[in-house]
Amino acid sequence: MKLAGYTLKLEKKASFTGLEAIVISVVAILVALFLVGFIFLQAGVDPAKGYQAMFTYAFANPFGAPLTINRAVFILLSTFAFIVPIRAGLWNIGMSGQLYFGALTAFGVAYVFGARTSGANLSGAIVIPLMIVGGAIGGGLAGAIPGVLKGKFNTNEIVVTMMLNFIGYWVVAHMIKEGGPFMGSGGEGEGFKLPASIQAPIVSGVSVLTLVIALLLAVLLYVLFTRTRLGYQIRAFGLSPAAARYAGISPFQIALITFVIGGALAGLAGYHYFGTTPNLNQIPKNYGDFGDMAFYGIICGLISQGNPLAAIPLALLFGGLTSGGRYVQGKLHLSYGIDYALLGVLMITLVAFQFFFRYRVVFKKES
Repeated sequence: MKLAGYTLKLEKKASFTGLEAIVISVVAILVALFLVGFIFLQAGVDPAKGYQAMFTYAFANPFGAPLTINRAVFILLSTFAFIVPIRAGLWNIGMSGQLYFGALTAFGVAYVFGARTSGANLSGAIVIPLMIVGGAIGGGLAGAIPGVLKGKFNTNEIVVTMMLNFIGYWVVAHMIKEGGPFMGSGGEGEGFKLPASIQAPIVSGVSVLTLVIALLLAVLLYVLFTRTRLGYQIRAFGLSPAAARYAGISPFQIALITFVIGGALAGLAGYHYFGTTPNLNQIPKNYGDFGDMAFYGIICGLISQGNPLAAIPLALLFGGLTSGGRYVQGKLHLSYGIDYALLGVLMITLVAFQFFFRYRVVFKKES
């Protein structure tokens, strides 16, 4: 394209620096906030005041900040569940189903120890770690299904994981319904509540146990991808499956390992939200809402370019927007769905700006 004596063209990038990624992401976020400002204006609200109320509640309010952090941990674990398979070129769209199975397995551990009927004096030092392991195992087993089918029969993993989301949803519905084994004492379609003795430690409204686990996992996954043989094989397979096969890397092993790890991480997300969130500690009637929130992990994973450390601030941002968006909806009397509109515009904008990770706009003066 020619413009005022200059030729404009696109050049494909061989790579990009961490600073470039940060700049592109920050610009995308600013553009998204600018666009959502028009929604505030249409509702008769000053965008500056709207954003001030939103971010103050999400990150500085004694009630909103813990909610933001707890949601950020959930989104971060869901992001990890997506990142591990995507680095191998495999799409895990089944975080919802995997976290449902993980939550069921975690609560199944508590159930076996008698938490539903007489769990007042259970040992948290024993049951809580077993619930964490149970959540990871349940999610990992759910992840193994698409892993085996992909590795053995080259089945479309997107279709399989989506189907397992529906299966997981209805299995949970069966378990917590009236007369179900996990039914709560009220019999109102909610799961039983964990007794105080096996509720995870909470500091200032934040589930510190799963927060620490999520941050440690970010470091471990970064080391996995950058410093280990398995990480090299995963990345090599993601870049070129044909070349990876020629080098002796097993497609079956890569598919199985990545989906099992991804499923285990999603299972931990299920335990975190249902088993450690203050004033919850049960599988509620609206458990499907949390399953839907897991899909934010896909966006965070794509924006972070599969980097688990870069996913941390993104998960915090999305956690803050979900909590702050819902708050300003009521505080400023906005129409229902402003939080979803904000997140939707933000996600679309961030995904659109992925273009600049791969191409640069070059102006050259005509000679």
